[in-house]
Amino acid sequence: MSVLTVENLRKLYGETVAVDGISFEVARNEMVGLLGPNGAGKTTTINMILGVLEPTAGSVRIEGVDLAAHRSRALAKTNFAAVYAPLPGNLTVYQNLRIFGMIYTVENLASRIEELLAQFDLGKFRDTKAGVLSSGEQTRVSLAKALLNRPPLLLLDEPTASLDPAVATDIRSSIRDFARAGDSGVLWTSHNMYEVEQVCDRVLFLSHGRILLAGDPRELPREHGKSTLEELFITIAREPLSLDRTD
Repeated sequence: MSVLTVENLRKLYGETVAVDGISFEVARNEMVGLLGPNGAGKTTTINMILGVLEPTAGSVRIEGVDLAAHRSRALAKTNFAAVYAPLPGNLTVYQNLRIFGMIYTVENLASRIEELLAQFDLGKFRDTKAGVLSSGEQTRVSLAKALLNRPPLLLLDEPTASLDPAVATDIRSSIRDFARAGDSGVLWTSHNMYEVEQVCDRVLFLSHGRILLAGDPRELPREHGKSTLEELFITIAREPLSLDRTD
């Protein structure tokens, strides 16, 4: 069973089509990159998977549980981190992790928090209010929160955008190890094509709310006459229809 199954997902805002009937899956132990220029529909897609937005049409199933029919059961199997969704700034790092751990009914919560504080090098900030941390430190707290319940489906929207290269490398390694070690899958958005090549098994390129390309990020550029994933990304962002002329 896939950890995520999206079928014919569509989102309209009036007459504007934000997501136009996309279908894809994320398998266990798989890291899938959701790529595309700003406005392509990536964040809208993630928000529908998280239940923040209601789809106009289509379905989302998380470990076989239909999100529309069994919202609480489905969302209990997920977690999420994004640079635009900071944790409550008036709570300390430890308080944030404890409260979210209680929401997700994490077993042996105190022990799990200590593991994550060590993993993300946050021990010295455990009693610091999250709002006074640097953007990179806040990102590490958000990632620790996202792994609290060892979610079968982990959703990450630009998870390393505020991190320096050395810390970002460590974070990528931690998330890759998380996906490989258990039964979880990861859906990851990023504008960093080097990062995508490093961590993702498969990528989906969105353009105007549709999946334009899908495949191995190390093979797709060559298949479409490009030398790098970044060059392919730029082509899609500037003129997606030109891909049809190079195939």
